[in-house]
Amino acid sequence: MSLEQKINAGIKTAMLAKDKLRLESLRAVKAAILLAKTAENAVEIDEAAEIKMLQKMVKQRRETAEIYKQNNRMELAEKELGEAAIIEEFLPKQMGEEELTGVLREIITSVGATSTKDMGKVMGAANKQLVGKADGKLIADIVKKLLA
Repeated sequence: MSLEQKINAGIKTAMLAKDKLRLESLRAVKAAILLAKTAENAVEIDEAAEIKMLQKMVKQRRETAEIYKQNNRMELAEKELGEAAIIEEFLPKQMGEEELTGVLREIITSVGATSTKDMGKVMGAANKQLVGKADGKLIADIVKKLLA
């Protein structure tokens, strides 16, 4: 089942359950998918592009929630965090730091990296292999630590 089909099924379920927050969140995802499909120079979006799109949406909502918290608008911050949690349900399970470190060690040995000068090679391979499974900043931090 493609992401779009899962989102449509989720929208139907949310409508039947009268779950307003879930419905709004899933409609936002559907709108983003439709925009990507109908954009000028659009090509067929693959699973990696869908994952990046969802990650971006989650990140935007978390950043917005942080701004709301700074301005003491907790009800709006909670809404944004709720939407982020709903969107995250459609992302692959995130790897833990220990599991991620093991995978990155394997990548480092496979590309033959020995110092921080080789970080670009490692990050390129890691980003391809770990699409959607870990945050890019966390990957970069662990790679720096391992190559230091």
